[in-house]
Amino acid sequence: VQLQASGGGLVQAGGSLRLSCGASGRPSSYYVMGWFRQAPGKEREFVAAVSKMGGNTYYANSVKGRFTISRDNAKSDMYLQMNSLKPEDTAVYYCTAEANAGTLLSSRARSSPRSYEYWGEGTLVTVSS
Repeated sequence: VQLQASGGGLVQAGGSLRLSCGASGRPSSYYVMGWFRQAPGKEREFVAAVSKMGGNTYYANSVKGRFTISRDNAKSDMYLQMNSLKPEDTAVYYCTAEANAGTLLSSRARSSPRSYEYWGEGTLVTVSS
């Protein structure tokens, strides 16, 4: 599967952005999908993940209540609605996918970049104070 993230940009603190991730190749329903982000000088960190059919969602504590992950398998798209953005949300955001859901059963596994096989190019989100 090939992944392409879009929707990043510059926004003021308190504002909103919606990221999209388009999947091509194998149907997106084959994959658990998620978002990670990486700020300058920092390690890539987990943001959110969604199960293959969209019934289960998982969030990092830092974004819980502000971000919403969703997917539309008919369009092979995944989304990240980001509200109440903070300057510390500034990062390059990456979408990712993993076919073997059995390796993502624990929170620790879902939060590790090493658990995901497929990655898209990132999209930059900059939140100004």
